[in-house]
Amino acid sequence: MTNTAAKTAEELIADLERYTGSEVVYRRSLGMLRYTEKVKYLAQATQCYWLLDAIGSYQHRLQSNPRLQEFQVWRLVVENESGVLICEEDTDIEVLRQKIPYTDFPLTEITLYLTQKVLMLPSEY
Repeated sequence: MTNTAAKTAEELIADLERYTGSEVVYRRSLGMLRYTEKVKYLAQATQCYWLLDAIGSYQHRLQSNPRLQEFQVWRLVVENESGVLICEEDTDIEVLRQKIPYTDFPLTEITLYLTQKVLMLPSEY
């Protein structure tokens, strides 16, 4: 992919849509979280490794819920340079909400799936 420093939200979305699958899975330092090439590109392009760390930091607590052991939906909603990180069951039942006081994340919303301890974008599921 090209240099992502000056990408607009539209260019970022277009780049993400070019990925069709992931042959490599990466591991974040927290250990319980693995992620796809598409998520790696997103993290690099937007400098949002903090998002991966936030999701990973909740895994120990969420794994006690049997409905979240195999599948979780994570949404980051951004407005006015602040955000809300939400975890839901696959039935749209919210189980966790974290306020993010400041973020320069360029998209107004992103959804990620965590399935079998691998974080991915919905298009990879």
